[in-house]
Amino acid sequence: MSLIIIGNQFVRDLESSGALGLYAPLEGGFEGRYQRRLRGAGYFTLSLSAPGLGDLPSYLTAVHGVRPAHLGKSDLRTYFLPPLVNYYLDHLPAKTKGLVLWLIDGKKLNRQELEFLCLLPSLESKVKVAIELGGDRTFRWLPLKETLIPA
Repeated sequence: MSLIIIGNQFVRDLESSGALGLYAPLEGGFEGRYQRRLRGAGYFTLSLSAPGLGDLPSYLTAVHGVRPAHLGKSDLRTYFLPPLVNYYLDHLPAKTKGLVLWLIDGKKLNRQELEFLCLLPSLESKVKVAIELGGDRTFRWLPLKETLIPA
């Protein structure tokens, strides 16, 4: 019964702040429970690995070019992909509240990228961000703005 109450508090905190910094036990398993709570509340969750995204503003909100590996015999080509956030927002089911970007291994992101993730929910009102910033003994979360304050 307590997970239902805690899960609802997690959803309310995510809706109010827009972006949360998460600290989860290293053995895993807790993330799926909270993602299930988000889906139950009407959100679509998209799990991504944060270090592999590259330039976050370009990858998430702008048309960006991607070059496949050059093998020496073929021409160098650039393929242009649509912005990831806008693509998923355009294809959300009708009754969905919004999109939650769940980013794992966010401790490898620099301060500028974390500041952009704080700003993203204000740019797109239907987008929320949950980013795993490290490990802890219990699953806990803070507004992402509070994690950027120097100690």
